[in-house]
Amino acid sequence: MTAANPAPSVAAAAPRALVFGGSGQIGERLLTRLLGRGWQVTAWSRAPRAARAGLIWRQGDLAAPAVAGESFEVIFSCGPLDHFAHWYETNAVSTPRIVAFGSTSVEVKEHSIDAAERDVAQRLANAEQALFSAAKARGAAATVLRPTLVYGAGRDRTLTQIAGLARRTGAFVLPANATGLRQPVHVDDLASAALAVVTQPATHQRSYAVGGGEVLAYTQMVERVLEALPRPARLYQVPPTLFGLALTTAQRLGRLRSMNTAALQRMRDDLVFDLEPARRDFGYAPRAFRPLPEELGIGE
Repeated sequence: MTAANPAPSVAAAAPRALVFGGSGQIGERLLTRLLGRGWQVTAWSRAPRAARAGLIWRQGDLAAPAVAGESFEVIFSCGPLDHFAHWYETNAVSTPRIVAFGSTSVEVKEHSIDAAERDVAQRLANAEQALFSAAKARGAAATVLRPTLVYGAGRDRTLTQIAGLARRTGAFVLPANATGLRQPVHVDDLASAALAVVTQPATHQRSYAVGGGEVLAYTQMVERVLEALPRPARLYQVPPTLFGLALTTAQRLGRLRSMNTAALQRMRDDLVFDLEPARRDFGYAPRAFRPLPEELGIGE
């Protein structure tokens, strides 16, 4: 080939990703990052969604089979881990890399006083092992990320509910013994973590706790939420028995229904996880807990 007739350049094909849970609070942020980096993304959603440049939506759930012959550089799962693990075990989709979100509930709820919560922990543990085994059998590498208390999209079922109730009433009530430590983690930090592990061999066949960059007492965490409101609300700490009555009233009004007896007990427990493995293996550096109103589902 002469200088006057150089060989044609061939642009490298964009990497392809398959994303489950792409319409969820973590998945939305992950899609934004993937598209911003030039990935071609196929994402699943139960509801119909419009395609856009670089993104194809498929309507369905994890009961739907994989499309025969498809291959992806990475499969990301941002939805229920047990459902995804079963889907992966039963579908011969081609990929060398899997990144899936689990939950620290696999440890937190293992010895819960609530049988349903213990079942959740067992299903998460089983799903992790099933995913790792299936990936190894196919020569793929899997990583599971276990978030702590997630916030940032205004769609979580804890901090956003606290913010909404406090905004309506001007106050929030906690039991005086709510002294347990927490590590709330932002959805953007989780999306960044999912991308960061993709190219790190040290993360293969491993699970990581991915909490926030600050450890706070439960009361401190709630105070930060109240301070973020357009009109700050007041925090009241009351005897546990009185709090139980207040909680019953709130639940009759349709609020805080996820706060059962086991959840009340955990307010006294320290739910703190070692982030050093994540820092060491993929440079995890989550932010401190300083939520903005919109991150708690609050507009002006």
